[in-house]
Amino acid sequence: MLGALRRKVASGGSSASVLGKSLLANRPGVSASRVSSDAGKEMLLLQLRGIVHVRNFSRLVLPGCSTGLTKTRDVISSIQLEAIMQKSCRPFSSGDGDLVDAVVPFMGESITDGTLATFLKKPGDRVAADEPIAQIETDKVTIDVVSPHDGVIQEYVAKEGDTVEPGTKIAVISKSAEGVPPAAPSEKKSGKAASKPSPPAETVREGKPKAKVEASSSAEKPKAPSPPPPKRTATEPILPPKERERRVPMTRLRKRVATRLKDSQNTFALLTTFNEVDMTNLMKLRSDYKDAFVEKHGVKLGFMSGFVKAAVSALQHQPIVNAVIDGDDIIYRDYIDISIAVGTPKGLVVPVVRDADKMNFAEIEKTINSLAKKANDGTISIDEMAGGSFTISNGGVYGSLLSTPIINPPQSAILGMHSIVSRPMVVGGNVVPRPMMYIALTYDHRLIDGREAVFFLRRIKDVVEDPRRLLLDV
Repeated sequence: MLGALRRKVASGGSSASVLGKSLLANRPGVSASRVSSDAGKEMLLLQLRGIVHVRNFSRLVLPGCSTGLTKTRDVISSIQLEAIMQKSCRPFSSGDGDLVDAVVPFMGESITDGTLATFLKKPGDRVAADEPIAQIETDKVTIDVVSPHDGVIQEYVAKEGDTVEPGTKIAVISKSAEGVPPAAPSEKKSGKAASKPSPPAETVREGKPKAKVEASSSAEKPKAPSPPPPKRTATEPILPPKERERRVPMTRLRKRVATRLKDSQNTFALLTTFNEVDMTNLMKLRSDYKDAFVEKHGVKLGFMSGFVKAAVSALQHQPIVNAVIDGDDIIYRDYIDISIAVGTPKGLVVPVVRDADKMNFAEIEKTINSLAKKANDGTISIDEMAGGSFTISNGGVYGSLLSTPIINPPQSAILGMHSIVSRPMVVGGNVVPRPMMYIALTYDHRLIDGREAVFFLRRIKDVVEDPRRLLLDV
């Protein structure tokens, strides 16, 4: 029968009439109206689904059918098209595919969470793809949460001060141009406040008699004499009122710095040794070649590159200062990565100059300038601060004359630079003014003895006072 149907359809016959004749010939016992209605509905559903092959109509042949089908156009009017469309088509949703989530990005191997510090945009603002919309403060760096798509910020689902983890949803971005106006949250709050029912009248009425009874009972009792106010002694301090104080929560970076520095004091046997450096020759070297240096390398020649090269030379002469204690072992490092302490408005960060022993003055200056710029902009990464075998801290840029720096764990020593001050010095039997700088080395006395520490500072002093030693390696 299927072969006959195919031939009829191929010759141009109506599928309904062909199917009707087949049903009349083979399935007696069912009325034509019933078959027509059922077959018409099924054919329309098949057409909506895109199924047009005739052989799929074979499942329309029902057991016990005897009469034929009427024309399809006679039964379409009896079918509720709206119901069929609802069953055949997927319901449309205005938010389907239009909303995307902005989530907290991966923050580094050693960082598991952070604090949502601030929102850079407001609900209803238009943002571009990869544009920062919020900032996450971690123990080491500040990380931006960016918009995953062009659109409008519909809402924020987190609040400032929340602790968030990588993958946490921060905001909902609408790809369409319709955003939520900023006034929407306040309207919702006011609506909720207005919808709260007032307390029942019975409760208020019940409260009034109780108040009267309590007042009458208290009136009957005699009042006890109030104790005299305590007299202040002459030595008792008068504290300022609390209204003149402000309580601000610590940032995660400040908490991390405080924890690490306190752990350093609790773990290391800290000892500091000092020396002073005559900066005359290094300043003359800088003055003579600063213009040619900038013209060739595009960066200014500073004092930091000279001290980094001096520290590299001193670490090569005293490798124990570049080592670290690990349990019952001593780990000697065959590389020199110098950490440079940089003060930023958000806190102290310590970017690392990798393989400083393989760099010249220009490469060191370029690297330090690039890292310092990233640190101040808040764009420095975790990898750029990880590691480091020795730290240099230059408090002289802030005017510090002398200090005892604290070791940056897990390192074993730190060099402190200070301000350059012109002081009277005896040179060749004569008292002359010289630009002098105090330098300090704080070291872990469990690993480094005083002899090595003093030799280390002496080497830095010799190289800075006579940079030609670097050229001759003496």
